[in-house]
Amino acid sequence: MSSNIVLECRQLSKQYQDGKQVVDVFQSIELSLNKGEACAIVGASGSGKTTLLNLLAGLDLATTGDVKLANVSWSSMKDAKRAKMRNKEMGFVYQFHHLLAEFSALENVLMPMWIAGMNKKEAYQRGEELLGQVGLKDRLHHKPSQLSGGERQRVAIARALANRPACVLMDEPTGNLDETTSVEIQKLINELKVNYGMAFLVVTHDEKMLSWMDSAYRLSKGTLQPLK
Repeated sequence: MSSNIVLECRQLSKQYQDGKQVVDVFQSIELSLNKGEACAIVGASGSGKTTLLNLLAGLDLATTGDVKLANVSWSSMKDAKRAKMRNKEMGFVYQFHHLLAEFSALENVLMPMWIAGMNKKEAYQRGEELLGQVGLKDRLHHKPSQLSGGERQRVAIARALANRPACVLMDEPTGNLDETTSVEIQKLINELKVNYGMAFLVVTHDEKMLSWMDSAYRLSKGTLQPLK
């Protein structure tokens, strides 16, 4: 495997049992995500985008085939080791933020670093820097209910970057954002690609995002079709 590949799947298939019937969700999906690459997967509602994201993140295991993060197979690890690997090497940004309502913006960003056992002083310093990077240096101590939708999404992005992961998975990251904030998120992703070599895999139905992606695929009828 090339040292530039941070996430890959080979011959990935997923089946579900529906009564006596076997339902094929994917057949032999192949995908590689390189260091510093932004890749989009587009598809209609119900095409299986979120299911694929869960497989790539090791939150669900494939029926056949393999997914590797940093050249380590998810299927080779037990649950606790997968969780530790995700916390260290992978960041997540969800469409609806999933911030902890009782904690401040800064505390939400600190959470992955606390879980990883980072020194408290270093964690606070990095958390403040990350929130500054996403334009929220004056909102550190605001709770999610005191933030706009765009601000909450930026907190979620800062949290995803907390442990400087090799790759970041984003599920409809601009789905609930206005156009101005969406452009700001785009600029931030491009900066992080260049400055830190982070890889981004964006699952979306918004085909306008394809114009600034390095690669793109359409998920349709259980297969990935290259778009660029």
